[in-house]
Amino acid sequence: MARHFSLSGFPEWLPEQRLVEQHVLETLQRTFEMHGFSGIETRAVEPVSQLLSKGETSKEIYLLSRLQADQATDDAELGLHFDLTVPLARYVVENAGRLMFPFKRYQIQKVWRGERPQDGRFREFVQADVDVVGQDTLSQHHDMELPLVMVDALSTLPIPRVIVRASNRKVAQGFYEAIGITDIEGALRAIDKLDKIGEKAVAELLVADGATGEQAALALALAGITGTDASIADRVLALGARSELLETGLDELVTLVEGANELMPGSIVADLKIARGLDYYTGTVYESTMVGHEDLGSVCSGGRYDSLATDGKKTYPGVGLSIGVSRVLARVLGQPLVEPSRKVPTAVLVAVLDEDKRRVSDRVAMALRERGIPTEVSPSAAKFGKQIRYADRRGIPYVWFPGEPDSVKDIRSGDQVDADPATWAPPSEDLSPSIRMLS
Repeated sequence: MARHFSLSGFPEWLPEQRLVEQHVLETLQRTFEMHGFSGIETRAVEPVSQLLSKGETSKEIYLLSRLQADQATDDAELGLHFDLTVPLARYVVENAGRLMFPFKRYQIQKVWRGERPQDGRFREFVQADVDVVGQDTLSQHHDMELPLVMVDALSTLPIPRVIVRASNRKVAQGFYEAIGITDIEGALRAIDKLDKIGEKAVAELLVADGATGEQAALALALAGITGTDASIADRVLALGARSELLETGLDELVTLVEGANELMPGSIVADLKIARGLDYYTGTVYESTMVGHEDLGSVCSGGRYDSLATDGKKTYPGVGLSIGVSRVLARVLGQPLVEPSRKVPTAVLVAVLDEDKRRVSDRVAMALRERGIPTEVSPSAAKFGKQIRYADRRGIPYVWFPGEPDSVKDIRSGDQVDADPATWAPPSEDLSPSIRMLS
């Protein structure tokens, strides 16, 4: 007998859990398309130089030695992509002559990261991204459009409420420069760890990177500012720092927060401790948490990147957000917080009178499937009671009995009526499994 090995960090769902995942993915796809985004899929493999070209990611990249060896004419080291934004940048540059700008794309695909598996963190997982990419310029109003798309998408999922929080790197960078911090990237990375390690540890990191105690205190004071209106700018300026970059960032952040909350009240909160660890973000940044599950960390994040993609002549600025689908599913399925109405897609089980008449049942099943009704045939010609119990264990709502005439039974209510496979159909709510929250 073959040995079985469990690999941590590579989630595999049971069939009923996969129904929940499929519902989530289909809902996201439908919502993204409602907002005018087109779907694409990029290759799983990129040159490592491409993956690392936009700054240190602090994520281990999985290398592909066999595939690299097969690339006889290319010496590039190859690795699996760790997100969908860097591959998007390459895709846009390579296809710029055939794309229409602004290019609005969504992408739902697996990614791989070599990190320590833990609650909500995997080595292989599904992300769902939406991005808008421009050519040379990209209007600032897209910074408001993207989080509203995600708020719309997340609000339709059977998950706890998600709060989207936003900041702007220009605010942090302009503030740090104004107070004399020299290692801007180091300060951003330190502040990005605030929720994980606390103020004291972040202050120590800032000082270790060259900041004075007073500068660290001011950086933490900035990070403590939150709000949903223009008062956030007044509170930042009250700290005493001034710079053109700071004021530009504040204008962009206030416009984003006030505009978004006018269209969708309560949709976005400004939170100036958000920095995002990836170096390619240049302006607005976003993070999101599920209410009651803040310990899980951000479930949806992203931001603006003005110089991620370029062909040397043109630049392709963009803004985007990414949902960690597997992270969300791990929490809502693990507790569990959601469940499908049945364990299988099947709406109708066709009973088998005896094995000699199985072909009759097969014809009924084919007729129902041709009309879009998910149907399977009983695996055995056992007594009808056993066939009904087979359906009940799987949550299949209807059992069909071939005969003269045929009849179909709703095994939940016990109601049984004569039926014709050419005309009968279940109620629309029974056609496919529904997904419901448990609390």
